[in-house]
Amino acid sequence: MSQSGRPPLDGIRIIDFSRVIAGPMCTQMLSDMGAEVIKIENPDGGDDTRKGAGPRAGGPGGESHFFMTYNRGKKSVALDFTKSEGQAIVRKLLESADVLVENFRPGVLKKYGFDYASLAAKYPKLIYLSISAYGQTGPLSDRPGYDPVLQAESGMMSVNGEADGEGLRHAIAIVDTMTAIHSTAAINAALYARRDTGKGQQIDLALYDTALVSLGNMGSYYLIGGDQPRRAGNGHFASAPNSSFNTSNGKIYMAVANQKLFADTAKALGHPEWVTDPRFDTVANRVANKPELTRLMEEVLTTDTKENWAQKLRHLPAGPIRTMKEALDEPEVKRRGMLKTYRHSRVGEVPLIGSNYHFSDTPVDDTRPPPALGEHTDQVLKDLAGLGAAEIAALREKKVIG
Repeated sequence: MSQSGRPPLDGIRIIDFSRVIAGPMCTQMLSDMGAEVIKIENPDGGDDTRKGAGPRAGGPGGESHFFMTYNRGKKSVALDFTKSEGQAIVRKLLESADVLVENFRPGVLKKYGFDYASLAAKYPKLIYLSISAYGQTGPLSDRPGYDPVLQAESGMMSVNGEADGEGLRHAIAIVDTMTAIHSTAAINAALYARRDTGKGQQIDLALYDTALVSLGNMGSYYLIGGDQPRRAGNGHFASAPNSSFNTSNGKIYMAVANQKLFADTAKALGHPEWVTDPRFDTVANRVANKPELTRLMEEVLTTDTKENWAQKLRHLPAGPIRTMKEALDEPEVKRRGMLKTYRHSRVGEVPLIGSNYHFSDTPVDDTRPPPALGEHTDQVLKDLAGLGAAEIAALREKKVIG
């Protein structure tokens, strides 16, 4: 069947004031889906992540790996909207915009007339997404929000870590990432609603709320049972064998969650008698005798490599614990089309992870590189704001644009 070729959000225009992770990751996904994303950046340095530490594409003085991760396919406009001339340009861009995304602290954009209440009357079809730490209202709304702090405050950290250790944060910015995904879903839902109502609306997404939602069944475990879920490191406090296990060259993870899977695992490891062993014949008994079961399993698993066991156990929920190199060099990653090489306008070729969305009829477009700071300023001001070369030059002279 042939594809129509147009990404699903082709024709949607987004004005993106967001920085760092949650907002930019959301607008990158929308860009992959075909939306035109116009990223408004401070001419003095741009998005905070452009200055981030760590490796830089193109070497020292190149582009930050952090910025490159979340800004594929966007048009960068270096614009100082704290100046009146900059505000006039933003209002001009909003005339043809469908969505505005921002993650300033509540109240910051009101100073410049860009809060939702100020814009709703003039742009009634505008969908306005506000990402904040604790929501747009309430006594905590003025607090800054950083992912690890939200992991701590939401209870998320309390269930992560070794049983006899302290609660640990997830190394990945999991609250920001989940907020980005929820933001993308919310914007698509609002676009769908606007088709019927003819009206835009404000979406209030708080990192704190997202962290609470992400507790999932762990939150319900407490609410319904009244007890704190216990930390279990790489294991599981109520399931076995559900943990990491040594092989001859590293560890493999196995999540054997029911009786049938345990029978299949015992057979695959050459010990079908474990199924009827009174120490291991039920989930409760396997949990009670976890150290002994682990010892017996590792006697077998340490006779071969994690790669070979992954093949022998491929019909079971088991896989090698890989380094970043092992994971991203895995041939399946390329087969899935998840690794892309982008030609950046300033630093040349850059390898990045692409989109995970696969639509059969309206394929995403994750082929466009992240922008250099201000790369599209002149083009956007000319095409969308209707400014001539002399006007653009004058704005640059006044440092309204970069």
